[in-house]
Amino acid sequence: MSVGEGRIFRNAWISGVKKYCPGEPKPGYIATWEEMPDWERASAAAVYHQVRDFVLATAGNTARLTREQKGRFVALCWIGQIFKHIPDPKTSYVADWEAMPEWQRETDSDMFERIEREVTERTS
Repeated sequence: MSVGEGRIFRNAWISGVKKYCPGEPKPGYIATWEEMPDWERASAAAVYHQVRDFVLATAGNTARLTREQKGRFVALCWIGQIFKHIPDPKTSYVADWEAMPEWQRETDSDMFERIEREVTERTS
């Protein structure tokens, strides 16, 4: 998996946290790529590729999805990574869309759209 693509995912997360998270975000939310644990870097790259593959598989018609649908896709992909790497995760780590804070839902939607833009720019 490409480190660069994982970083794109991470940078989109940090941008969203800074934009939407009320108050001072937890340090782990805005930790640099180098400060992240290995499993989290691998997960960032994996979810980037899942979104990329989805955009490619639909020939870019993900543009027709709602922001919520895009964010839900990112959230589910990330939850899959949590279950892969953490044997007994906290409930909040695997919360369904409705239970996630608004700032996190907006951030996940932005992340999808960031990857979607990159993929469509590369293929057009």
